[in-house]
Amino acid sequence: MKQTILLLCILFFGCNTKNKSIELKKENKIEQKSDKIKVLNFGTFHFGYTPDANKTEFDEHNEKAQKEIREISKMIAEFKPTIICIENLPKYNDEINKAYQDFLKNPAVLNTNYGESSMIGFDVGRLSGVKKIYGIDNHMGYNYSVGDFIENSPEYKNSIDSKTYLQLTNEPFKDYPEMAKREANYDNLSLLEKLKLINEPLHLDYSINTNADKLLYVGIDDGFEGADNAAIFYHRNMKIYSNLNRIPMTKKDRVFILMGTAHTAFLREFMRRSPKFEMVNTLEYLK
Repeated sequence: MKQTILLLCILFFGCNTKNKSIELKKENKIEQKSDKIKVLNFGTFHFGYTPDANKTEFDEHNEKAQKEIREISKMIAEFKPTIICIENLPKYNDEINKAYQDFLKNPAVLNTNYGESSMIGFDVGRLSGVKKIYGIDNHMGYNYSVGDFIENSPEYKNSIDSKTYLQLTNEPFKDYPEMAKREANYDNLSLLEKLKLINEPLHLDYSINTNADKLLYVGIDDGFEGADNAAIFYHRNMKIYSNLNRIPMTKKDRVFILMGTAHTAFLREFMRRSPKFEMVNTLEYLK
């Protein structure tokens, strides 16, 4: 009899503890997702001229390309953004928004003057009923190719780690053969497939590596030429994130950010730890 009572007590308290554990998990899940502002953090290559080291050949005036852009804008508009941020300096917001309002009056013709910022940003804004576009960029000059200069100059020697630097330069996807295969076929991909590829988490990590972190493996003697330049790029992206946080927004807002992939990658890192933002899966909107 005592054994039966003991067994019932164990079962009761065991079930009760289990149920409480499930309820606690549910509560924690709700708490984690309730108040954060939803963000579609979208990376792209630059459609027009760019001084960036990595460029994609793209004719923004091509009829087929414009048709693809329209289709992609429709996909992104499914996110229903209320705020749109683009890679332009905030000091040009008045100019940008005048161009945006002009586009809204004649949306049959895509505005190519600001590259992807106006071609995708304006069209997503039109489809979503967004009133204003925000530039959040910040410019800081730094030397992308200081590592290549050191490695290719006979009078200098990379005193830090040439092997890792050269692997990140020449074989960035060495340990990821499937990604390496897709990257090798990049020029043959459609616009949609290109954007899917560069928004893959692994490719976003690569964007930080190729634009900044690989410089941490180069330096002359006991100097920090690589790290000093990488720090400038980190600093620029911190300022971009600060510009994002200047924009008045509420918990009900939904933010679409359209930036070059390296900036998208940095913003992803900042927002991952943020008590303010919650990123949606970009790839779920590119179908």
